Amino acid sequence: MDHYLVIITIIGVGILGMAWMPALTAKTRISYSVIYLLLGILLYSIFDFLPAPNPREYPGLTMHLTELVVIVSLMCTGLKIDQKFSFRAWRIPFRLVTITMMLCIAAVTALGVYYFNMPLATALLLAAVLSPTDPVLATDVQVGHPNEEDRDNVKFSLTAEAGFNDGMAFPFVWLAILIAMHSFDAQSFMVTWAWKHVVYQILAGLIAGYLLGKLLAYILFTLSKKFESFATQDGFVSIAATLTVYGLTEFIHGYGFIAVFIAALTLRASEREDRYHNRLHAFSDQIERILVAIMLILFGGSLVRGIMNSLTWPMAAFGVAFIFVIRPLSGLIGLIGTRLKIQEKLVISFFGIRGMGSLYYLAFAFSTTFFKNQDELWAIVAFIILISIGIHGLTAGFTLRKLEEVLPEDNEILAK
Repeated sequence: MDHYLVIITIIGVGILGMAWMPALTAKTRISYSVIYLLLGILLYSIFDFLPAPNPREYPGLTMHLTELVVIVSLMCTGLKIDQKFSFRAWRIPFRLVTITMMLCIAAVTALGVYYFNMPLATALLLAAVLSPTDPVLATDVQVGHPNEEDRDNVKFSLTAEAGFNDGMAFPFVWLAILIAMHSFDAQSFMVTWAWKHVVYQILAGLIAGYLLGKLLAYILFTLSKKFESFATQDGFVSIAATLTVYGLTEFIHGYGFIAVFIAALTLRASEREDRYHNRLHAFSDQIERILVAIMLILFGGSLVRGIMNSLTWPMAAFGVAFIFVIRPLSGLIGLIGTRLKIQEKLVISFFGIRGMGSLYYLAFAFSTTFFKNQDELWAIVAFIILISIGIHGLTAGFTLRKLEEVLPEDNEILAK
């Protein structure tokens, strides 16, 4: 048997299947992430010659693959948000990426140190990589296509949170790296971390994303009206913009994740009713689904090939507690004082989906410096992603449908 032909056939069939996944998900209310995860487990159980998807052995490759799928997903996420930006209208996502994220980081760090007896750097890294919700696997709880006016409180809040907090986790990953490198003292805290990794890199990401988004909008919408040669309706511009914004921002040492999402929001805010936004989003969505299909098959294969071999019962108990207690409780605390209904608070707090972003941060940290307990961290993170795919993937569609029945057309929080 020609192994190469088998591999490209599997890839082709997997990508082909994605063409029907949105319709299947809408009908069955089961996320396609569950289906593709099971497919990956099945394929790697049958074919022993498939490439070993072991992130412990290939952290660099893992980092770049997950990095690519995350930035494409961030562009796709930003392009489909119809809600105009204002601090008042976006206050709920801001609470999620500040209060809720900080509470998750604090709780997991404490458990890592006192429950698992991990070094502080390792415990903080675990907390940082688990803190962001995932834009890649969270499409089932996000708003729909551009110009659909899909602005209900829950979907909008979860979409905006997923867009923002991938970049906001980076300072804490860097903090863990500095501690692991034994270069963390009072001076490095003020200069290296607080100034560089918090203030400068976040601001650089925000400013670069806004300016590049404005430039793209000017080229695509303003110049195209003045000069016919600039007119285009090609959807692949969204992917070109993703790579350009990310690359240029990283060149100036800003957070590229933040920049891509801000650029997408800025681009979306220009000529908001123009149907070209639908083309841009549609192409990003198609590329994202292709990458997600491949990544989920590989992740399923990593489960078969032993990424969770170091998992213990206490680690598994922590994983369950994180999904069912730590994130939901942190979410509910973060939403105290908002005018959301209790049903909305519960759904937003529960659907903190974990996925490819966590794998990226872990691979990034391990590629940067040495951490103790690396096998244990891979096992814990993989287990939590597995639980998240299973639990959230099986319940998201049903839960949101029931919420719509209980709170039909409820957009009052966003409107005020």
